[in-house]
Amino acid sequence: MSSSTYASLIGEAGDGTSELECLPYGVQHEDEGVSLLVRMGPHRILLDCGLADISGISSNVQKQACQGSSPLPADLVLVSHAHQDHARGLLELHKAFPLLPIYGSEVTSKLLYLNWLDQDSKETKDFCQALPLRTRIEVKEGLVVELFPAGHLPGAVATLLTYTTPARAYKLLYTGDFFLSNSRLVEGLRLEELRGLELDVLIIEGSYGTSRHPHRRNQENQLAERINKAIGEGYSVLMPTPALGLGQELLMLLRSHHHFTGRDLDIWVDGAVATGCDAYLELLPNLPPSVQNFARHQPLFWDERVRPRVRRLELQQRPEVGKSACIVLADYSLDWREYCQAETGPWLILLPENPGRPLKEEIIPRNALPCPCYVETYLLAQHSDGPGTTQLIHNLRPQHLLFIHGSPTYLADLTSLDELQNRYHVHSPGVETLVELFIGDTFIQPAAPETNYEGELTELGAAVTITLPDAISADPRWRQFADTGLIEARWQGEEIVLRGLSPRELLNQNNERFMWQDLDNCGTCKYQRGQRCWNPASPLYNFKVTLDGCCPAFERNNNG
Repeated sequence: MSSSTYASLIGEAGDGTSELECLPYGVQHEDEGVSLLVRMGPHRILLDCGLADISGISSNVQKQACQGSSPLPADLVLVSHAHQDHARGLLELHKAFPLLPIYGSEVTSKLLYLNWLDQDSKETKDFCQALPLRTRIEVKEGLVVELFPAGHLPGAVATLLTYTTPARAYKLLYTGDFFLSNSRLVEGLRLEELRGLELDVLIIEGSYGTSRHPHRRNQENQLAERINKAIGEGYSVLMPTPALGLGQELLMLLRSHHHFTGRDLDIWVDGAVATGCDAYLELLPNLPPSVQNFARHQPLFWDERVRPRVRRLELQQRPEVGKSACIVLADYSLDWREYCQAETGPWLILLPENPGRPLKEEIIPRNALPCPCYVETYLLAQHSDGPGTTQLIHNLRPQHLLFIHGSPTYLADLTSLDELQNRYHVHSPGVETLVELFIGDTFIQPAAPETNYEGELTELGAAVTITLPDAISADPRWRQFADTGLIEARWQGEEIVLRGLSPRELLNQNNERFMWQDLDNCGTCKYQRGQRCWNPASPLYNFKVTLDGCCPAFERNNNG
């Protein structure tokens, strides 16, 4: 990138033709984290700093030092929420530039320290200044900030920036991570609060691409059913999670779901997940009214009196856990062998689905564990799916639309949607790719990425061959799709949908056939594949099913 480009963003505002520009330092491809430098007129705003290494920011500042520009990388920093991929670089940034003001919501300012539990708490707790919600604050001359609750995590906000000139006002909204649905501990983003903003620019996450998910309550019920079945069969359940957000959501689900209330069962919480629970308890007045009401009648998390019992797991207790059926919530980064030890189990290890990225088996191979273990994934979404994302966009109707936070293939799926291409100026910038946001000018929309592939179909007696061009294998998703060389086809209306069968699914299907081969239920039904019903005549069609379930449309699979 040229020095003149950096002069506009890193130094004082240049004499370019655009009042609005965006330079991404990180857009959450793989594990790089999110950090965006936005210029609005003379003002430079850093949105989040989830970078593991801020040397890129520091070096860009040094490039401008010889030109007499500001010694700071921005005029201020705005933090969307406390998750690691949006916040882990903030402490290093603060140490490098102690005069740089950092702002977030009140709740976020109190949760940020969980990203640096291995460091002195005096350094990690006081550098972020709290801003009130739904209040216009002029942080620089002509630049106003307003924060709106975004769902996803307590304290998470969508940030509205308004820069006013004598000619007009420019408006930019950064969603951070958002979720339209209510979850157990967070109310969803309210569309009615954001309608009518007349936005110029919307910077929005696309974590799930165009995927469509069941309703949040259905996701919770499916997960609860799976855990309930495992416990009933004598399994202990290990659920590795991030320290903040998902672990606490799971704990509230387990405490309040009808499968577990009053049940003689121990739930153990370990490591940073337990520390996150303690942080939530300090923020109880900021949690939804339903959660506060729950806490009036019994403890929110730690409770050895009411069943199921919820206990903090101490280090010396790890070898004993799992000798009888229980549930363990633990740090995702910990070694599974700390729990799955000899003379414990069997264990069901449930891992959260990671949108756009296949499960990394190298965490701990199952055959390296000293007791029987079975690994499955589950969906408990904390981001909006494709329909939710487009719903928010169409309610806000910006001129420019910037997608970040997702795998490149998932973001490409979103940017290629005709309903977006035909209405908005759509961008999906890479790292250090400057986006100039011309407002009201003629704009030539870039061509949508190619996502359709033409092939040929040949009927050969008892077999049908479908031939596709080799260009399809260049997509990084192809490796996961074609991993086993086996595919599954099903009708969807007048179209046929193909999907690849993963090694894990094949293994699970073999285990399921062995366990359920003598029973008349979903486990032995010819229409059950991948623990989902594919019988259009069944009331369970297209739903995930438990193997011991049944319905009037059952037909035995005689090929198993």
